[in-house]
This record gives sequence, C-alpha cells and structure tokens, in this order.
Amino acid sequence: MGLFGIFGSKEKKEVLEEGLQKTKESFFKKVARAVVGKDKVDDEVLDNLEEALVTSDVGVETTLDIIKRIEERVAERKYVSTDELNKTIKGVIGELLSENNSGKVLSFEDELPAKPYVIMVVGVNGVGKTTTIGKMAYQFKQAGKKVYLGAADTFRAAAIEQLQVWGERTGCPVIKQNMGADPASVAFDTLSSAKANDADVVIIDTAGRLHNKVALMNELTKIKKVMQKVVPDAPHDVMLVLDGSTGQNAFEQATQFTKATQVTSLAVTKLDGTAKGGVVLGISAQFKVPVRYIGLGEGIDHLQVFNKEAFVESLFG
Repeated sequence: MGLFGIFGSKEKKEVLEEGLQKTKESFFKKVARAVVGKDKVDDEVLDNLEEALVTSDVGVETTLDIIKRIEERVAERKYVSTDELNKTIKGVIGELLSENNSGKVLSFEDELPAKPYVIMVVGVNGVGKTTTIGKMAYQFKQAGKKVYLGAADTFRAAAIEQLQVWGERTGCPVIKQNMGADPASVAFDTLSSAKANDADVVIIDTAGRLHNKVALMNELTKIKKVMQKVVPDAPHDVMLVLDGSTGQNAFEQATQFTKATQVTSLAVTKLDGTAKGGVVLGISAQFKVPVRYIGLGEGIDHLQVFNKEAFVESLFG
C-alpha cells in the first residue's frame, strides 16, 4: 500500500488533513462536550451526541441512524470510556461511508470503463461547478488522458467564459456556442468532436437553475437523449456538485437535483473553509449516492478523489 497507505502520498495526506481541520476541531469539541463528566453511555450522552451530530451538519436522518447503531454496539456494556466512544463513532461513520461509497475508487489515473467517458456535471450556480470541472480536466490531463469540455450552460455568458479560461489553463479544447444556444446542441457538438478526435474524457457543464424543477428535468433529459445519438450509453456519470460550506442548504439542493435527474455521483467542494464537513457523510448516506471528489482548497490539484478510509482517518486521527 506504500509509505502513506490509504492517503496515497504525503502531499495528499497533508491537503486532506488541513482541509478537514475546521470540521475536525468543531466536531470533536461538540463530541467532547457530549460526554464530559460521564463514565458511561446513558440516554443523556446519546441525546448530547445526537445534538452534536445534527449541529455538525450530518443531518437528522443520518444522525438518528448513527445513534441507533451506537446504541446497539454499547447495549451489552453500558460502561464505555470517552476514548472507546470515539472509536465506536469512528467505526459507525466508516461503516456508513462504506455502505454508500462501495466499489472501486475511480482515480484519474485508472483506465476508464468507456471511451469517451462522458461526465455530465449539474449543480446550482456558485457552488464551484465550473471550477470543479476545470480541476477534473487538469487531473485527467496530468494522467495522460485527452479531455474535451462542453460549455452547455448557455444561459450565462460568464459560465461560457469561465469554462473557456479553464480550457486554456489546462490545455483542453472547449466546445461552445453563443449565449442562449440550445444546451443539447452544444453537448451534441462536444461529443461529436471528442469522438472524432479520439478523446478519452468528455465533461459537460450544464445550467445551474433551480427555479423551475420541471424545466430543469426536461432540459437535462433532452441533453442526455441528444448525447446518446453520438455515444449510446452517455452520460456514464451524472455528477452533482455541492458546496460543503452551505451545510443544510446542500441537502436541499441534493433533494431537488435527485428529483430532476438520476444523479450517480457527488463532488463536495469548499470543505477547507468550513466546519461543516459532516455534510459529506449526511448527504452520501441520505441519498445513497457515492461521493467521488472533494474540494479542499483553491489549488488546481486540491480536488481529491474521495477515499472513505482516508477521510475517516483524517477526521478521527
């Protein structure tokens, strides 16, 4: 597994631990308060722990699941030290993440299951969607893959321009049309060009509007159908980008988008600037969608493939 084991490298370990520092400090202060002065896990400890988890943006549904699992684990032995309780919480959280992030972690270096491998990225404006696309493109390119970007968010000139900047920065072609053009037409052109030029990865940006769920659903469905005229099984991944610093608002966005389209993975951004990293656990558990990437800083290489073991180790280490 190598010197740094589950972390992959010293640099990745440092970025992950630094990025989760605020969450870790906040979470453990709350857990410590939940068990202070106690030498056994009783109803009061569990109530305090429940409050600590909810206020760490883990979410009510996931918190209740965690508390239930902890109760089951300590039922036979009421006297549990604070250290033992932390180990129990760590075990339960690791268990939950394993259930909802099962299967092989698809890294940027891995051989992709399709060519071109098509990722359709969805999410509201302002969550770091286009930046995440740019960072993904950079890392795929660094891994030796040929990447094409599609500017299908045609409702904002700024979105097209921003993607163009990322294309220039990463050396990846950006297929675009004028503002107001049909997003499905842009997606069609992107896949056609990518296929003709033997691209490995295609990443399609889409509009981040939520004011009309029906319109959003229709638009995303149309984009999918048009892409399938070029690549029959596209998109291979529908990735929802969420801003981790928004806490409970991220839950609402996940609710809306999972109703509008079949989301197959998550990217959670801006975890480095917030104490609300618990949202990663809550959203993954509640929506049964695996977290694929987490954003841990402004650096172009600060988007990491989500490794559940390394995440839990950094949170509790």
